[in-house]
Amino acid sequence: MKTFFVVSLGCAKNTVDADSMAQLLQREGYRPTDDAAEADVVIVNTCGFIQAAREESLEVLQEFAEAKRPGQFLIAAGCLTQRYGEDVAKQVPGVDAILGTRRWMDIVDVVRRLGRQGHPKPLFHLPEAATVGRDERGTARVTVQGGSAYLKIADGCRRKCAFCAIPLIKGTLVSRPKEAILEDARLLRDHGVQEIVLIAQDTTDYGHDRGERDGLASLLEDLVAAVPDVPWIRVMYAFPGYVTDHLIDVMASHPQIVPYLDMPLQHAHPATLRRMQRPANLDWVHRTLEKVRRAMPEVALRTTFIVGYPGETEAEFQALLDFVEAVRFDRVGAFQFSFEPGTASEPLGDPIPPEVKQARWEALMARQQEISLARNQQFVGRVMDVLVEGYDAEAGISIGRTYRDAPEIDGLVLIEGRLPVGKIAPVRITGAMPYDLTGVPK
Repeated sequence: MKTFFVVSLGCAKNTVDADSMAQLLQREGYRPTDDAAEADVVIVNTCGFIQAAREESLEVLQEFAEAKRPGQFLIAAGCLTQRYGEDVAKQVPGVDAILGTRRWMDIVDVVRRLGRQGHPKPLFHLPEAATVGRDERGTARVTVQGGSAYLKIADGCRRKCAFCAIPLIKGTLVSRPKEAILEDARLLRDHGVQEIVLIAQDTTDYGHDRGERDGLASLLEDLVAAVPDVPWIRVMYAFPGYVTDHLIDVMASHPQIVPYLDMPLQHAHPATLRRMQRPANLDWVHRTLEKVRRAMPEVALRTTFIVGYPGETEAEFQALLDFVEAVRFDRVGAFQFSFEPGTASEPLGDPIPPEVKQARWEALMARQQEISLARNQQFVGRVMDVLVEGYDAEAGISIGRTYRDAPEIDGLVLIEGRLPVGKIAPVRITGAMPYDLTGVPK
């Protein structure tokens, strides 16, 4: 039996695509292996979002190309190859095929063609058709990680954020059919998944391409009805201006939908936001977050900011710090601006020195650490449900997350003793750190 090895780089959305490719290969009779050296087909699902991600993807491809044995195929797939396929082929001569992110579902066809063709190489397969949701070959668009799973509801993005290359890579928004999403959710439920995390480039835009208004809220209502026995449903990547009153009401009225809102704002000064081509109405942000907190008093708020964007003055950065202090988010992710050729921000260049970006990043994260610690300390002494994700035998602790923490990006709960992995258990919180909590089984 033929074997394959897949490594996925970048975000959870990429991981879903990688797992979907794996499903198709297994259906074709290929067996997955954890040893790349023994695999007949090695697939690197690349990330091309920012320069650092592109460099990592090329390094990984080069490592596999150098280690490639005779008769083994190396396929470069994903976001990097969608946009820079020719460059990848030139920089990594050992790559046998270039497969773009928009046609991951053609992986079996690509492998078959590699088996039939001789030289020259590589084989390029980079059509730009927006087919996600319409041509998924019957795959479940999910990736399971213990008791949690990501479920992709759409792909592509119609937003025009000046710093972002995603529309250039993924194309415009294409929403998956609702019934396909519900079918995937039922499959996850049947596998015992305790948490379903809905992901897309912009979940709040779900259904817009079909003329739907408030499509995410409608999807959530159908989802809780379809899988009432999945304890946690989490929404990621909400876009400012599209968190509607209806969506807030739906989240607040269904206990399954965890009170957690991830809304990447990117900045908090109107002038910076306008240069970013992002929503710049901060009054709306304040009003909406107040509505969210009134409807869900226990809500955990998460956002993301970029520091060092072209033209960001000291006053604009101070406005960001003041905003963070005023709103007091539970979780904040921060990134230094990465210059991306081809985006709308390209004419602005990258004028802010790296040391200034670094200093601003450190200042923002230091301010947020104080806030996160204070927020975490409020939970000491309380009993909270924790989804257990692992056990460290050497330390004698179980590791999990509360509803306040999304997988991979937020904090953890470190629990004395051993609890069942993949299950939700009550834990008494005994201590707080800036990012993590400690606890004991109740």
